Amino acid sequence: MSPAPESKQDRRPPYQHAADELRREILQGRIKPGEQLPAIRELQERFRVANMTMRSALNVLRDEGLIYTIHGRGSFVADHDGGGEFSANYNAPAWYLSNRGDKPSRAEQAEGRPDDEAASATLTEMLTALRDEIRALSADHQELRREVEELKAAQQAKQ
Repeated sequence: MSPAPESKQDRRPPYQHAADELRREILQGRIKPGEQLPAIRELQERFRVANMTMRSALNVLRDEGLIYTIHGRGSFVADHDGGGEFSANYNAPAWYLSNRGDKPSRAEQAEGRPDDEAASATLTEMLTALRDEIRALSADHQELRREVEELKAAQQAKQ
C-alpha cells in the first residue's frame, strides 16, 4: 500500500468551498461593503466550477446576508459588522430547511398570529424592502462614481 498523502483532500462540496473563500475575503475586508464581486464567469474560472455551482455558492452568501444581488448589475457586498465569527453564528432560515424549499406566503406567515405579530411581520417586510432599495441605490451610486472616474481619466489622457 502507498502512504496516505500528507495533506487531506478538501471534502467540502465545491460550492461550499467557493462560498467559504469569498466569505473569508469579505470578512477580512479584502472585498469591502458596497463593492461589486467579480462577474460570475470570473468566479467560475477562479474556483474551477460550473455555472450552477458558483450560483449555489453566491446563494449561500446571499442567504447569510453577506451579499445582495441586483438583477442585471451583479452581486455586491452588504454592510456587515466585520466580525470574524459571522459564519459560526449563522442559522439557516426555516424556509431554507423545509421540504418545499420556498418561502412561506404572507398568509402562511400571519396565520395563527395575533394582530400585533402580523403587523410586525408586515413592518419587517417593509423595512427589508427599504433596505434592498437603499442597497440598489448604493450600487447605482458606486457605478456612477466609477463612470465619473473613467471620464476624468479619459479627459486627462486627452490633455
